[in-house]
Amino acid sequence: MADPIEVLVTMPFTDAQLARLRAVSPRLTVRRADAATADYSATQVLYAGAPPRALEKAPRLAWVQVHMAGVNGLYDHPLYAHSAVPITTTSGVHAATIAEYAITALLALAHRVPRMVEWRGKGGWPPDLERWPLFVPSEVRGATLGIIGYGSIGRELARIAKTAFAMRVLALKRDPSVRKDTGYALPGTGDPDGAFPDAWLGPAELPALLAQADVVVLAAPLTPQTKGLIGARELAAMKASAYFINVGRGASVDEGALARALADGRIAGAAVDVFTEEPPSAGHPLYAVGGQANVLLSPHVSGFLPSYDDKCTDLFAENLRRWLDGAPLLNLVDRTLGY
Repeated sequence: MADPIEVLVTMPFTDAQLARLRAVSPRLTVRRADAATADYSATQVLYAGAPPRALEKAPRLAWVQVHMAGVNGLYDHPLYAHSAVPITTTSGVHAATIAEYAITALLALAHRVPRMVEWRGKGGWPPDLERWPLFVPSEVRGATLGIIGYGSIGRELARIAKTAFAMRVLALKRDPSVRKDTGYALPGTGDPDGAFPDAWLGPAELPALLAQADVVVLAAPLTPQTKGLIGARELAAMKASAYFINVGRGASVDEGALARALADGRIAGAAVDVFTEEPPSAGHPLYAVGGQANVLLSPHVSGFLPSYDDKCTDLFAENLRRWLDGAPLLNLVDRTLGY
């Protein structure tokens, strides 16, 4: 038999989850340890939330699977910046629940749910002549959905939007000529062949997407190219009747400009789950508009998933099989792209 491979897990995986990793191959020696006290000297494959910064402590390290979908927080980490060790992510694991959040937010805004909650709090009922202007919804079925970032989240969002609501889908990605998805996706989810978009757009066509969309969902990773992607000019290009939903990264949006657009009624509403600074400081401009009946703010919870570790275990097990077989790893980070 070939030489054993030392696998270290520094996340609190259960014994049952570790057993599923060991079952991949008898070549794997899988152990679990706390990241702060772990001995990395023999580790060849590491599963971690916080990889060690002192790489000399892990001289045999050959591949790292991180417990996160985005790697922008690792840009200044020695592992990312000063090594060629392959890094893979958990992208795709929580794509379905984030897509569901975006749809939930859209339906809540379109059907005036925040306003319903507001009136419940008043303990009253609006006069008949006010009920229509207060509660007439925006029509979701057949509306145009603009998705910025057509990765695992965007693809699952497109599937739901197309199959459940017959929406027109505009997909914007860095390279729109790449239609197929080679990343990890839960069975039955996503758009592996790129079948759902009605139009594929590149970064230069962002103004066209903003002008056409009835709802814009930002689901792109944070990279130097997407930092500050949505500002006052982009928000002004949107329809006054359109909604903006951010499940990507806060730093991709000028939050002050978004708050002003909402306060001035330049867009119809917004749902924001991610912020540049988390938690946002007291006095954040979006707090000031957060009490409006067309604004939803949530504390970066769209990706919460009770089965997250279980699904991460499945992904890591599949990547271990691929590693042993010499096959391409799922969710391999391209350092030149930043994701």
